[in-house]
Amino acid sequence: MTTKLGFSLLFLNLILYIAATAESAVSKRSNPTEFIKSSCKSTLYQTLCVHCLIGYANSIRQSEQQLAIAALNVSLSWTQSCASFVKKNTNIRGIKPREHRAMQDCVANIDSSVDSLRQSARELHLMGNNAISEKFDWHMSNVQTWVSAALTYQSTCLDGFAGPQMDGKLKVAIRGRVISVSQVTSNALALVNRFASRHQATTLNKKP
Repeated sequence: MTTKLGFSLLFLNLILYIAATAESAVSKRSNPTEFIKSSCKSTLYQTLCVHCLIGYANSIRQSEQQLAIAALNVSLSWTQSCASFVKKNTNIRGIKPREHRAMQDCVANIDSSVDSLRQSARELHLMGNNAISEKFDWHMSNVQTWVSAALTYQSTCLDGFAGPQMDGKLKVAIRGRVISVSQVTSNALALVNRFASRHQATTLNKKP
């Protein structure tokens, strides 16, 4: 009798443990914060990714698309702020001619980066919940191309500050801003690519 009771209690505890584990797993999946942390593991700069997106948790929820849109909006905002900073320092007193040219080139590249990110965010938003494969692939191709172009423009801005002739506080300040923006943009591209691959995998699984 005692043995049967012991087995019954053991079995009951096992059932309760399995149920608690399953509930914990469901809770983590349904928690927007955990979703963001898990998704950011696909990026190069995970801590920065979580820091930038955690404030959008309520709008992101469990949506890969909303996550990508939020990441692009953050990248756009940071790039616009960077553009303003560079423009403000273009004509400061005592700047060298070579530095002035580098600053002007950087302004042009960052402005182009802003345009590319604005186009990509708009395109991704306008997609809505369009699940038609051909249209989805076309939209996503545009988004990926524009975000990649934004990264290239940011990198080109930094090229102008290479070399010992550009040493100094101005170079350090500009490079620091642009590198931060490039990291955020790199994360946005990774999350865009994640959204695309997840959508394609889901579409393939639905096919008979």
